Amino acid sequence: MPIYAVTMLIAGIGIPVLAALNAALGLRLGSPYAASVVLFAVALTTVTVVFVLSGAKGLGGMAQAPKHLFLAGCLVAFYVLSITYVAPKFGVGNAVFFVLLGQLISAAAIDHFGLFGAQVSPLSLTRAAGIGLMALGVWATQQA
Repeated sequence: MPIYAVTMLIAGIGIPVLAALNAALGLRLGSPYAASVVLFAVALTTVTVVFVLSGAKGLGGMAQAPKHLFLAGCLVAFYVLSITYVAPKFGVGNAVFFVLLGQLISAAAIDHFGLFGAQVSPLSLTRAAGIGLMALGVWATQQA
């Protein structure tokens, strides 16, 4: 399990870095949309290489997958487009603060109700207090 925590810590570190890099690219290109196209082209290339190196298995069941599962692609596109557009105007820290707040709220709801096949983890008073404390901590980091 520690490898999962380390992996997600690294992924978390990457989110504001992604925001800052793509926001800067958007400013340089004069378009957050162009920067997002470049980001997804690089991401698609990277994932394709990893997919091929891993044995290129798993796409056969795509036609049978519930269509709502493909909305994840729309959500990642919305995130990249919005952070690329908003971060230069609102600040990377402020933008990521609200992303983290949204993640805390949606993660708690997904876990509580077991949405999308997630493992059920009821929202106890202790867990709610912990999430509130995390939200307060994220807010505190953005104060001058």
